[in-house]
Amino acid sequence: MAIDMAEAVTSDTLAALRAQANDRLLACARLLEAGVRISDPATTYVEPSVEIGEGTEIRPNTTITGNSVIGGRCVIGPNTVIADSRIGDESVVVASVLEGAVLASRVEVGPFSHLRPGSRLEAGVHVGNFVEVKASRLGRGTKVGHFSYLGDAEVGEQVNIGAGTVTCNYDGEKKSTTIIGDRAFVGSDTMLVAPVRLGRGAKTGAGSVVTEDVPDGAIVAGTPARSLRRRRQGQVQKQGG
Repeated sequence: MAIDMAEAVTSDTLAALRAQANDRLLACARLLEAGVRISDPATTYVEPSVEIGEGTEIRPNTTITGNSVIGGRCVIGPNTVIADSRIGDESVVVASVLEGAVLASRVEVGPFSHLRPGSRLEAGVHVGNFVEVKASRLGRGTKVGHFSYLGDAEVGEQVNIGAGTVTCNYDGEKKSTTIIGDRAFVGSDTMLVAPVRLGRGAKTGAGSVVTEDVPDGAIVAGTPARSLRRRRQGQVQKQGG
């Protein structure tokens, strides 16, 4: 037997739904008056506790909750979820999920990235598609283009993380830390088996499995990774500009 939906839904339920919709639209109106641009208020959910700076654009299907603070002149969305996170001025977050993350200014995230609690991205960091970061700090200007996992890691400035890189932070019993020095170059599909340190200006070849500390300026490759040669100090400085 067909059910008449108008009869099946009680007036109290309809009133509650209307109230929720009104609250969402009122929150969007408050932000619009403060100079925030919202592409589609009907698909945007922003809790009253959230702070967003002037000139920021919120694109469709975006949810921002908790104690999130977003700076000015950012682009957030579409298809983005941000919870209890702080985002600096002029940052861009596209089709990604942020939970308890901190982003400095001019950071780029997404699409399809996941920043978990304890993630801190310094100014100018780029985290691209299908990247997960957990309890890690990425230094200024570092780039993680795609398909990588960084967990329990301390990454320096101007580091390049190649596609498929994984910090192997869990041995089945405990979590350990990976340290990557400034201006290091991590080749594609590198496995960094923590605890391990990759030195300043060091470089790993594609497919390397790094199980021991790598000195500053060294080049390693293989499974397990072995030293090929040391980079000259001038090369390390030139790479960093």
